[in-house]
Parts: sequence; structure tokens; C-alpha cells
Amino acid sequence: MERAPRKVNGESKFVAIGWIVVIGSVIGSFVGVGGHLPALVQPFELLCIFGAAIGAFVVSNPTSTLKKTIKAIPSCFKSGGYTKEKYLELIALLYELLQKARKEGMMSLEADVAAPEESVLFQKYSHVLKDHHLLDFIVDYLRMMSGGNVNVLEVQDLMDEELATHHAEASVAANAIQKMADGLPAFGIVAAVMGVVHTMGLVGTFLGILLAYGFIGPVADLLNAKGRAEAKPYQCVKAVLLASLSGYAPPIAVEFGRKVLFTADRPSFQELDDAVRATKMPKSA
Repeated sequence: MERAPRKVNGESKFVAIGWIVVIGSVIGSFVGVGGHLPALVQPFELLCIFGAAIGAFVVSNPTSTLKKTIKAIPSCFKSGGYTKEKYLELIALLYELLQKARKEGMMSLEADVAAPEESVLFQKYSHVLKDHHLLDFIVDYLRMMSGGNVNVLEVQDLMDEELATHHAEASVAANAIQKMADGLPAFGIVAAVMGVVHTMGLVGTFLGILLAYGFIGPVADLLNAKGRAEAKPYQCVKAVLLASLSGYAPPIAVEFGRKVLFTADRPSFQELDDAVRATKMPKSA
């Protein structure tokens, strides 16, 4: 399939333009009312604000969130999303898969979904192969469809559950950055109050704001994050047992439980299959 010409990275340009507009507007209005630029150069206040904000960010988030945030920030400066050409390729791939299944039966897709990287059909659509989350989503459900009779409504519920999990996981970094942004005004007040402390000794106000936003608040955020993570095993058990009650065989029922897990903790289909097979083998001495 002929590739579309690569587009200019528009998102990164607009991020830079937006920041330039913000800085230019603030400095321009300050100078316009008679302000002096050297008054804005306060390196120690910047150290106080950003240093405290980053420290609170580290405290308030688990390690997995910190890693996701560091990984997500560069994406702000890269082209993102699907173009019309990519959507056409995706739909063309689905069409070919369904046509093959219709003509030769669902079992004919077994080799394609077992090793999509080696499939001639999937190799025609390189952007899908590079999108590992989307690729897993496609092959996992095709595998379930080829495994036997499935209830359409229950598979739809499972897809909704997995998409909700994916959305929650994708928003982790954005939420963490937003919390840090919400705390920046408070740390700005801390930096301002430091000057008052230096001249008037109002330590109580300074400590109250600093402790609230720099120490106690981040601990509460961390506990909330841990609480959400601890709820996942219960959701996994719920999905497996409800699938079993709906009449699915154990190999399919456990797949329901695998799908609700976050990708960082979710075993692959092959890893789960190996673990299930291991339960059937007699344990050696």
C-alpha cells in the first residue's frame, strides 16, 4: 500500500507558539505598565517554586506514574493521533481479516493472530504492527472469536471494560501533571511569604502553606493512588467469576480477568496460557 507523505509536526509547533504567546503577553504587559525586567529575575524564588513542586510530585505519585509521566511529556512535541490514511489502513486490515474468516472459517486466522509479526496479512499494514496496544486489542478478540461461540453482549462489556482501563491508564500522567500545576500557585505564595518571613518573622503562615502543599497533600495523593491499584485484583476476580457464571470455559474466563488489568501488570496471552498449562502438569519432586 502506497504510503502518504509525512506531515509536518504541527502539534509541537503550536505548543512552542503557545508558550511564546504566554511569555510575550506577560512580559509585554509588565513592561507596558512601567515595570522593570530585572525585577522579574528571581532565581531563588524559581528554585523554591519549581523545586518544591517537583519534590511534592515525586512524593505524591508511585514509581509507575513517575515513569509514565516522564515518558508521556515528549509526546506533547510529537505528531499524534490517527490520520485519514491510517484509519483507511486499519479498516482495510479488518476487512481482509473478516473476509478470510468468512471464506475459510475463523480457524483460518489462528496463525495470523498467534504471530501477527510473521503474518503476511498484518505485514501489509506496518502502522498497526507498530501500535502494540491496538495490535493486542485486535488479535486478542479475534482469538476469542475463533475459540468458539461467544456472547456478543458479554464481549462488548469486556471491550468496554478494557477501553475504560486503557483510558484510566492513559490519563494517569496528565492527572499527575495537573496536580503539580494546581500546587504551583501555593508554592508561589510560599516563595512570596519567604520574603515576609525574612522581614517580619511570620513563620506560621509560611510553614502552614509549605506543609499542606509540600508534605501532607502529596502523601494523601499517594495513598489514593495505592488504593486504586489495590482495587485491581478484585476487579480481576470479578471479571473471571462473572465470565464463568455466564457459561464460558475456564480458558476464556481467565482471559476476561486478564483484560481488566493495567498494561504494566497485564501478562501477555502466551504468559497466561503457559501459567494455565502449568496447572495441568504434575508437580515434580
